[in-house]
Amino acid sequence: MSNRELIVPANVALIPDGNRRWAKNNRINLFNGYNYGIKKFIEFSIWLKSMGSKSLTVWALSTENINKRTPSELGILYKLYTHAARDKKIIKMLDDTQARVRIIGNRELIPKTVDKALRYVEKHTEKYNKFYINILLAYGGHEDIVYAAKRLLASGVSPKEISEDKLKGSLRTALVNDPDLIIRTSGEERLSGLLPWQSSYSELYFSKKYWPDFSKSDLNAAIREFSRRKRRYGK
Repeated sequence: MSNRELIVPANVALIPDGNRRWAKNNRINLFNGYNYGIKKFIEFSIWLKSMGSKSLTVWALSTENINKRTPSELGILYKLYTHAARDKKIIKMLDDTQARVRIIGNRELIPKTVDKALRYVEKHTEKYNKFYINILLAYGGHEDIVYAAKRLLASGVSPKEISEDKLKGSLRTALVNDPDLIIRTSGEERLSGLLPWQSSYSELYFSKKYWPDFSKSDLNAAIREFSRRKRRYGK
C-alpha cells in the first residue's frame, strides 16, 4: 500500500501496556522501565502529530491500578509524572507542536503534589489547538459512566430528560473525541474498560510488542491496517 493510499486516523487512543514485563526482560529496574515508556510516549505523540492526527488519548493510570498496585510502584509512577510535567524538553516539545494537554480522571485519587505539577502543564498549553493529548489518570470506564449518572441526578434532570447527548456531556471524558483507532501493546487483546462510551465504532489494533519496544514502523503498520478496514458504523 502506497503512502497516498494511507488513511491516517484523526483521533487515536493508546493503551501502552508491557512496561513492567519489558523492564524485567531487560533486567533493569522498574523506575527506568517506566521512564523509558514515558519517553516512548513523547516520541509516539510527535509521530502521530507529524502524520496528521488531531488527538491522542492515552491511558496512563487506571483506578484499578491505584487500588491494586503497591505503594512503592505507584510512588515511582507519581515521581515520573511529576518530573515529566516539569521537564523543559517535554515542555518545549509541547510548545513546538502546539499540543494541548488535558488530564482526565478522578483527580481526588492523585497526590496533591502530582496534581499541582500536572495542572501547570495544562495551564501552560491551554492556548494551543493544533494537537490534543488527553492523559487518562486515575480513570476507569465504568467509574466514568457512574460519575456521569450521578452528575445528571444531582443537576435535577428527570429520567425523561436524559438523552445520549446529556449523558455524554456529563462524562469526565466529555471532551474526548471518539477514537478512530485504538492501539494496545504487549499482546493483550482487550480494552479493559477504555472509553466504553466512545469506542463503539473504533478500530482495534493489538501489537505483541511491549510498549517500550513499539517503533515508528510499528505505528506505520497499525495505520496501514487501519487504512484497509471498511468502517460501516452499523450500516
